[in-house]
Amino acid sequence: MLTIVCRRNQGSRYTQVILLMKEKILKQFGQKVRSERIRQGLSQEELAERSGVHRTYIGMIERAEKNITLLNIYKISKALGLNIRDLFNDF
Repeated sequence: MLTIVCRRNQGSRYTQVILLMKEKILKQFGQKVRSERIRQGLSQEELAERSGVHRTYIGMIERAEKNITLLNIYKISKALGLNIRDLFNDF
C-alpha cells in the first residue's frame, strides 16, 4: 500500500521576514491615514468620497487589511491635502 503524506510548506526564512515587514508597513500606513483623517475631523465616508474610493476600502486600509496601490495612495494623499511622502514620514 502506498501512503502519501502532505506537509504544509512553511516557506523560507526570507519569505517569513518579508511577510512580517509587509504587515508592519501596512499597519504603519493605516495608522497614519487614520490619525491624519481624525486630525482633520473627517469620517471614513468623507475621506472615501474625497478620494474616490469606497468607504469600506478606507476602513480596510486603516486596519492594514489591504495592500494599497500607488494610485490609491496618491488619491488619499490628495484628499487629505498631503504630499505622498507625508504619509510615510514616520517609517
